[in-house]
Amino acid sequence: MIEVAKRLQNVEEYYFSKKLREVAFLKSQGKPIINLGIGSPDLAPPFKASLALQDSLADDVAHKYQSYQGLPELREAISNFYKRQYNVHVSAQTEVLPLMGSKEGVMHISMAFLNKGDKVLVPNPGYPTYAAVTKLLEAKPVYYKLTEASNWQPDFAALERLDLKRVKIMWINYPHMPTGSNADNKFYDKVIAFGKRHDILIVNDNPYSFVLNEKPISILRYNGAKDVCLELNSLSKTFNMSGWRVGMLIGNYDFVSAVLRVKSNMDSGMFYGIQKGAIEALQCSDMWFQSLNSVYQTRRDLIWQLADHLNCIYDKDATGLFVWAKLPAHVKSEEFTDLVLKEHSIFITPGTVFGSQGEGYVRFSLCATAGIIKEAISRV
Repeated sequence: MIEVAKRLQNVEEYYFSKKLREVAFLKSQGKPIINLGIGSPDLAPPFKASLALQDSLADDVAHKYQSYQGLPELREAISNFYKRQYNVHVSAQTEVLPLMGSKEGVMHISMAFLNKGDKVLVPNPGYPTYAAVTKLLEAKPVYYKLTEASNWQPDFAALERLDLKRVKIMWINYPHMPTGSNADNKFYDKVIAFGKRHDILIVNDNPYSFVLNEKPISILRYNGAKDVCLELNSLSKTFNMSGWRVGMLIGNYDFVSAVLRVKSNMDSGMFYGIQKGAIEALQCSDMWFQSLNSVYQTRRDLIWQLADHLNCIYDKDATGLFVWAKLPAHVKSEEFTDLVLKEHSIFITPGTVFGSQGEGYVRFSLCATAGIIKEAISRV
């Protein structure tokens, strides 16, 4: 019998991969499932982006292999986007690396900097991929707790008490997924200083900064950030282009070139037409964000109503593509979501998907029309 690699023993199939099969089965049995669990934008991308993709198909180079570093025009568009939206100046030639989705970047960064037995600081709750990739590379995730009482920000005093000798990477993610919490200036100064003090690469995963958020922030705007930080970003949520798989890595030349050495051996360049579409998306005016957030504002108001009917509590100051809601006392997350799925045919995400600190919470997605959310409210 051929055995799988030992590295898979501690890594399970991604929760949503499994759960969506269950949801699909229920739908096939005639259940009218409403999916409020997945953060896959249902709105259209910018029209000019789609048009640019279509028009590019007749170009002579459209169907050839593309550069691992992306088109120079795409890197320039990313650089200009960072300057315009975040007030961050980065070199399009040396400090920008387009990615086929930022999830790819989590793996490539980890492969570039981790050796077997190294440690990685992973937020709890947080994006499950951080820990999964760490385990796949036979490194060790060290979970740092985030709590509602601290506005879902790390306790640096507690971090300093940890054995940090083999810690190579710290994952942070603000605006935070799944809670929607935002970090303040003091946090960014602290985490940069922490990284410098212990020679830890700080990686900020930043795909939600424009969704229902009036003050988008990049960690790279802070003093000394480029010395010790990388930032991942994405067009998935910002421009409704999740299926296009367009992400980006921003940071100093040494860090970015190390990741490029991995990427160039792992995949090929991004499809030409997608790059041309991404360039157009990145040039959208602020009117795009205002229009997008107007829709999400309406949906979030309705999700708050749904949460009220389910006796959940939520933070109205949170941002992002989700509503993170606290359950009544002593109610378990997975039991609650299974019950809602069974009784009302509504799929929402249990907080435990994102770590043990997610127990007692659930996450609602805003990626459903107002009409669908109203139907969910009527069922409850």
